[in-house]
Amino acid sequence: MKYVVVTGGVISGVGKGTIASSIGLLLKTAGLKVTMIKIDPYMNVDAGTMAPAEHGECFVLADGGEVDLDLGNYERYLDITLTSEHSITTGKIYDHVIKRERRGDYLGKTVQVIPHLTDAIQEWIQRVASIPVDETLEAPDACVIELGGTVGDIENGPFVEALCQLKRRVGKCDYLHIHVSLIPIVQGEQKTKPTQQAIRTVRSAGLNPDLIACRCTDKLDTLTIGKVANHCQVNPDQVIAIADVASTYLVPVVLESQGLIPSISSILDLQSLDTPLERIEQAARRWASWKTLTAPSNHLKVVTIALVGKYTRSLDAYASLVKALQHASMACKLKLDLVLVDASHLESPLASTPSSKTAEYESAWRKVCAAQGILVPGGFGARGSEGMIEAAKYARENKVPFLGICLGMQIAVIDFARNVCGLSGANSVELDPETPSPVIINMPELDYSKLGGTMRLGERPTRFQPGSGAWSKARAVYTSCDPQQTCDHNSDELVIRERHRHRYEVNPSYIETLARHGLEVVGKDEAGERMEILELRDHPWFVGVQFHPEYQSKVLDPSKSIMGFVAASARCLQ
Repeated sequence: MKYVVVTGGVISGVGKGTIASSIGLLLKTAGLKVTMIKIDPYMNVDAGTMAPAEHGECFVLADGGEVDLDLGNYERYLDITLTSEHSITTGKIYDHVIKRERRGDYLGKTVQVIPHLTDAIQEWIQRVASIPVDETLEAPDACVIELGGTVGDIENGPFVEALCQLKRRVGKCDYLHIHVSLIPIVQGEQKTKPTQQAIRTVRSAGLNPDLIACRCTDKLDTLTIGKVANHCQVNPDQVIAIADVASTYLVPVVLESQGLIPSISSILDLQSLDTPLERIEQAARRWASWKTLTAPSNHLKVVTIALVGKYTRSLDAYASLVKALQHASMACKLKLDLVLVDASHLESPLASTPSSKTAEYESAWRKVCAAQGILVPGGFGARGSEGMIEAAKYARENKVPFLGICLGMQIAVIDFARNVCGLSGANSVELDPETPSPVIINMPELDYSKLGGTMRLGERPTRFQPGSGAWSKARAVYTSCDPQQTCDHNSDELVIRERHRHRYEVNPSYIETLARHGLEVVGKDEAGERMEILELRDHPWFVGVQFHPEYQSKVLDPSKSIMGFVAASARCLQ
C-alpha cells in the first residue's frame, strides 16, 4: 500500500480537498486502484449535526454515513464509493478508544494519547485503506489521506503525530507527504514568508514534506519558486505551482502539466506495482474523456438556473448540488449560470417593511423570473419556506422547468395542495405542527429524541410505478441502464438506487387527492409505501424527488434526474 498524505498551512480553505482529489485522480490515470481518507479534527462524531451555513454541506455516503463535503469531492473525482469509516474525526477516534478502554482491551494500562490514541489512528488508516472502493472489488494500491485544518492547530496534534509514526511504520518508499501552502500577493509582489513559516511549523511537528504545493491567485514567478525551494530546503522541481483556474476540474490538468505523477512515481516507486496493461489503457481513456468534457471551450450555450434555498450565503452549503449541476451542464455542452436566491426574500413584504427589504424582494423575483429553470433544494426549518412555495407555484403556473429535492419536493406538494387541490392551510408538520391539512408528516419509525444519525439515510431503491413509462419524463431519463440501477426495457419494471437524508415524507393519505388533480407518484420505495418521485403531467419538467440525486453525480456520469432538469431548462431534453 502506498500512502500520500496531504496537509495544509497558512490558512484553512486553501484548496487541500481539490488538490487531494486531483492527486487521487492522477494516480488513477496511471492505472492504480486508489482510495481516500479524510481526517477532520473537530470533536463531532460526524458532520450530521453541523450547520451547513457554517461548515458547508453534509455529504451522505451509500452506507448512510454523514461526512465532510470533501468526501463528496473524492467520490466525484475518482468515481469510487467510500464508507463512513473513510471519515475520521476527533470525536469518532476518541469514542473508539474509550469504548476499547471500557471493554478492558488495554488490560489495565494507563490509556494515553501516545501511544494508544496515535496507534488507534494508524490502525484505523491501515485497515480502512484496504477496503475495496471501486468496481474491481479489490484492495486499493494507494491511499490519499487529507488532514483537515492547518498543521499547528492544537486539535490536530494527535493526528500529526500519528502520521509521523505512520511513515516509520510503513516505510519511506511507501509514504509521500505533500504540504499545501499559500503564496499571497501584496502590492503586486508574491510573498513567500507565510510558506516558509508554514514549512518550519510542519517540520517542527515531525513531518518533512516531499513536495510543496503553492496556491496563488496568479501563476508563480520563477523567482518565487526559487525562493520557496531555497528557504524551504527542497529542489525547485519539488515545488508545485497551482494558480487559480476557471474550473476546479482543471486542477488535475495543471498538476499533470508540472510532472506530478513522475515525481510521485519516483518517490513511491510505483513501477514496482504490477499494474495490468488493460487497466492502464482504461484509465488513459477515462482521463482523455475527463479532459475533453471539462474543457471550457466545449461549453458555449448558457443555461441559467435559479437555486432558491435557505443557505445561499455560501456555495459550500450546496456543494454537491452545484457540482451535479456543473456535471449535467458539461454533459449537455452548456455553460452553467447559477443564480442563488434567498428564499426568504421571495416572501411578500408587509406595508411597514423598510424599503431595503422591498428592494430585496423585487431583486429576488427578477432573478427567479429571468431563470430558465428553478431548483428548490433540501433544508430544515421554517425560515424561507413560504418563499420556496411561491417559487414552486411560479414554476408550475408559468411552465418553467422545476426540480424539488427532499424539502423541495415537499414544498411542491404544499403548493399544489393549497393552490390546486384547494386544501387551505396545507403544510408540513415540520413547518406548522398545527396545520389542518398535514400533507407532509413525520416518518413514524424514526427516533426524534436526538438528532445525530437518526434520519432515513443512505442508498435505497426507488421503484417506478406501472404505467409511468408512457408519459413520465423523470422515468425517461433513467432508462439507460448503469451499475446504479436495474431495469428491463421490455417490461414496466425500473428500479433505481439513490441516496437519502430526511425525517419527513409525503402523507400517504393525500396521494389520491394530489393524483386526481394531476400531481402523480411515479416512484415509490421498495415496499411501495413511501413517496419517492412526484411529477406533474403536461409540464416541460416539474419533478420532485425525496432522495438527493446530487450525492451520486460524477463528472463522467452525471445524475440523470439533474441532467434531465438542466436539459429541460435549456430546451434540449429530447
